[in-house]
Amino acid sequence: MSLLLCRQESVTNPYYIEPMGIRIWSSQELSYVIYHNPLLVMDGFVDEHLIAFIRVELDMEFLAAKLEKWMASKEDKDQLLFIILSECGYYPAAEQARFRQQVTALRKLPQAEYIKQKGDYMFGRKQYGKAAAIYEKVLELPGAGTANKELTETIWCRLGCTYARMFQFPKAWTAFEKAYGCCQSQEILKRMYYLTRMGEESHSRHFHLPPITEDQKAMWEKDISEAGERAKTSDSILKLEGLFQKDSIKRTAGALKLIKQWKQEYRGMM
Repeated sequence: MSLLLCRQESVTNPYYIEPMGIRIWSSQELSYVIYHNPLLVMDGFVDEHLIAFIRVELDMEFLAAKLEKWMASKEDKDQLLFIILSECGYYPAAEQARFRQQVTALRKLPQAEYIKQKGDYMFGRKQYGKAAAIYEKVLELPGAGTANKELTETIWCRLGCTYARMFQFPKAWTAFEKAYGCCQSQEILKRMYYLTRMGEESHSRHFHLPPITEDQKAMWEKDISEAGERAKTSDSILKLEGLFQKDSIKRTAGALKLIKQWKQEYRGMM
């Protein structure tokens, strides 16, 4: 067991990382974010704003100057991340080497697969607007839709799921139609059926579902019913039920706080 000595840093203005919705207060937190989120930090994460935070708030002039010098050289930008991990000293050499290997492996991916993984990362963080933009970028690549039908189907499906999470049901339907046109996957067909049951009535009338069997419909309806039962025990529903058990003043205050939280989450999605 080793002892990790942390720097004492008196940060006044924490650094906000918008895709994660967090503020960091130390070089240790910065190192942690970089190490665990390579797809977030590999493109444009280290910029003049982060360097200013390192210089002013973390009081690490040497590191800030080193980063500025490397940026000016216009050489491999991934080295900026390695420099931060090395100078902050939060991760031992073996873990720094592991991070280098991970970054190198990601860089070796075909362009479409690399961009898709960035979209998947944003989707996983509920940054649906950003994820949609990234998936669309994949579809705009030369040869998209012809070189790899399986990947194209996956991208269209992910795009459909992303739009559905943003309640943009017509766009979601169009994306699922494109995905189904690639390989006629039954999984995509199931998602299309779900969408006919989720969308507003005015939209759903224009959703022309490919033929399905009665057995498929019965199975998918059962899935929808079970999902509805699970939703009744979700954290959000339980919070609401808890609010109604409080007196009127606490109930109102709690409701306002919960609504504010939901608004923040939704803005993050967009």
